[in-house]
Amino acid sequence: MAQRDIVRRSAAWRVGALAMALLGAGALPAQAQFRPPMEAAVGEDYHVEASYGWWNATPGLIVNSESLGILGTDVNLVDDLGIAKKNLGRLNVVLRPATKHKFRFEYLPVEYLTDAVTLQREFVFNGQRYRVGLPVSTTAQYNTFRFGYEYDFIYRNRGFAGVLLDAKYTDVRVELLSPIGEEFTTAVAPIPTIGFVGRGYVTKNVAIGGELSFFRVPDNLSEDYDGEYTDFDIYGTVNFTNNVGATVGYRSVDVFYQADRDTGSLTFKGLYFTGVVRF
Repeated sequence: MAQRDIVRRSAAWRVGALAMALLGAGALPAQAQFRPPMEAAVGEDYHVEASYGWWNATPGLIVNSESLGILGTDVNLVDDLGIAKKNLGRLNVVLRPATKHKFRFEYLPVEYLTDAVTLQREFVFNGQRYRVGLPVSTTAQYNTFRFGYEYDFIYRNRGFAGVLLDAKYTDVRVELLSPIGEEFTTAVAPIPTIGFVGRGYVTKNVAIGGELSFFRVPDNLSEDYDGEYTDFDIYGTVNFTNNVGATVGYRSVDVFYQADRDTGSLTFKGLYFTGVVRF
């Protein structure tokens, strides 16, 4: 489907970009084997790390909802219904009982609200036909809980590389309110992902890193259910002390889902800033 092709194309370049980042993170410790040991990086001695910040993500949201045997049409929540870009809050917690083992948690609540927008084109959503000139208010929610395990198979004074195993619990709800009534579509699913992570220190206080996690439902698993998920993140961190730091990065999340005859293509892309504390 067209929505799925968009997700695949947008994810392809991120795989290459992260591969380069991981090679860089892995090469730094390898070079250190032929030199005198470098001073340990600041910010890597901790058991608990918590970060909170703002993600200035540009949304791309397309949904298609069928009801009562009436096929829907693709509805662009940005172009058709006026959803606008806004800062998204995000919480991350990392538990590190041992040097190479990390347990990770993320909470990303996303909610967009719009006042009544006068439709400029006709579409069908959840069995209802919305005609040109109709005023429609929209609520769109995309809330994600992420639970993961990271194993760093390479770990040195100035960098590491590892693998990620995640379970993302995603709850999508889109609601349209208009004079013809209230209609909504929902999709709730746990999404398992696998990924890779790497970080290298250019100085003992400054790190550059990235990670990529992804999932794809096998084509032959079901004709009624399908999905893809790609999460790409590249960042730089300045650690003022071992316990306090700040991160600036770029993150891109691409999601495609199909449940029976309902589909959605959701993207969030943009810069973010977070503050970090460690204990």
